[in-house]
Amino acid sequence: MLTDHANPPTQVRADQWLWAARFFKTRSIAKQAIEGGKIDVNGAGCKPAKTLHIGDKLKISRGEERLEVEVLALSAQRGPASIAQTLYRESEASIAAREVARAERGTRNGGLLRPPSRPNKQERRQLMRFKDQDQG
Repeated sequence: MLTDHANPPTQVRADQWLWAARFFKTRSIAKQAIEGGKIDVNGAGCKPAKTLHIGDKLKISRGEERLEVEVLALSAQRGPASIAQTLYRESEASIAAREVARAERGTRNGGLLRPPSRPNKQERRQLMRFKDQDQG
């Protein structure tokens, strides 16, 4: 479905809008997310063909991320990220919750610092010798 920029659409399928707004990489992934119950429109579940209108509120779950957005504009075509960001507005509560979740994930490992890369052959042998000392 081609859209004319002079006459923006008044309604768009939910899976198309999620794809155009760059929440999902493909429409089929957006459709799977909707069918899996990861998307709520105005507080209720939806189907991929549900029509979205300006002003609708969406709750989107992607992995550990939870987003609450309001539809500001409609588009059935995927464009640049700068244009996709103008299609919605994320709520302040959602932004704050994502920041808290990001901080928690950072401290979840209990301050354990992981090495920047895998050990090379020499370092692996040193680790094996060290572990053998502990057991013996």
